[in-house]
Amino acid sequence: MAQLSDDCFAFGGPMMSVDEAVGLITTRVNAIADLETVALVDADGRVLAHDVAAPLPLPPFTNSAVDGYALRNADLPDGAERAFPLDGRIQAGGLAQAPIRPGHTARIFTGAPMPPDAETVFMQEDVRIDDSGRIVLPPGLKRGANVRPAGEDLPQGRVALRAGQRLRPQHVALAAAFGLTGLDVVRRIRVAVFSTGDELASPGEPRAASQLFDSNRFMLMAMLRRLGCEVSDLGILRDERSSLANGLKQVAGHHDLILTTGGVSTGEEDHVKAAVESIGSLVLWRMAIKPGRPVAMGIIDGTPLIGLPGNPVASFVTFVHVVRPTVLALAGGLPEPLTPIPLRAAFTYKKKAGRREYVRASLRRAQDGGLEAIKFPREGAGLLSSLVETDGLVELSEDITNVEPGQAVGFLSYADLL
Repeated sequence: MAQLSDDCFAFGGPMMSVDEAVGLITTRVNAIADLETVALVDADGRVLAHDVAAPLPLPPFTNSAVDGYALRNADLPDGAERAFPLDGRIQAGGLAQAPIRPGHTARIFTGAPMPPDAETVFMQEDVRIDDSGRIVLPPGLKRGANVRPAGEDLPQGRVALRAGQRLRPQHVALAAAFGLTGLDVVRRIRVAVFSTGDELASPGEPRAASQLFDSNRFMLMAMLRRLGCEVSDLGILRDERSSLANGLKQVAGHHDLILTTGGVSTGEEDHVKAAVESIGSLVLWRMAIKPGRPVAMGIIDGTPLIGLPGNPVASFVTFVHVVRPTVLALAGGLPEPLTPIPLRAAFTYKKKAGRREYVRASLRRAQDGGLEAIKFPREGAGLLSSLVETDGLVELSEDITNVEPGQAVGFLSYADLL
């Protein structure tokens, strides 16, 4: 279980910027030390525990990059085309034991090993066969063309995968190319997820006329699983201080992170702060972000707790900027900064200085071929449809106060956020 000092999130004064918040998380959270070995097929999304150096060069032998004809550099046509007798045929997976004789060429296929002394391959599309069956090669091809040298991709011994990388399919493919069957990874981060509030009912249960079905919990669990976490669904905690405190206390020693949604503001019925303070320590962390300013962080028996806002859009946005880097830090993962893609705004918008804002937007192709962002037509952090009917978030930095059509803005696709 990850341990956190009781004062590592203590903060007073003005609201903390998003960058300050992320920096605080990544520098203060201690990574868990438990490792396991998983098969390659199960490695996607996991955090690599150790560097992996190339155990062999890639490719392991010099081979042809195309279907065509191989020959020695000394025989390359110069100034005019030249006809060559055929001297053998080499298929992918076959062997090329004998060198090509001077003045000859060999039929070769993509991925087949180059014959000894052969250094260049002509693409079959550039070659013709004359009436006597000889291979006619044109002039002008550079030495070494269409050949993949051994180690061209990676030389043997070079670090190819680094500890802390969150593995993706391309990383798994590289490990397979080395002949590996498994990788050492950090065990999954164990996260307990609660929703809070008397106004919530779980899907499938009776709903009173004044209640809403709980959507945040299921959204957050899906997002956590995309980050490779092991998630415990602990249902809904009611708006009562002792009930909240007992529920949080019971799970603290068995999880690496506790995640709640709702009840973290300063209203009379927002009891998370008092409940956590009665069993641990908590400092309300006001982050300069919209949507999502009320975010709570604390410690219960050494286990970090993050309380997200109850409005679903605010919960989504703050998850991306607070929970995502926390999970990566707990797993010892390398930072994965979010880099907005520049495009044009197709909307007008005003905001306050000193606060980072995220505007839900869809993409469209303008008449000149450029991409434009169209703002969702309605405001409100409670509109789940705004996340479903858009493509991502336009990020407006702290110094921006006004957006006009045609202005360059940064766009974060939902597909890139997890």
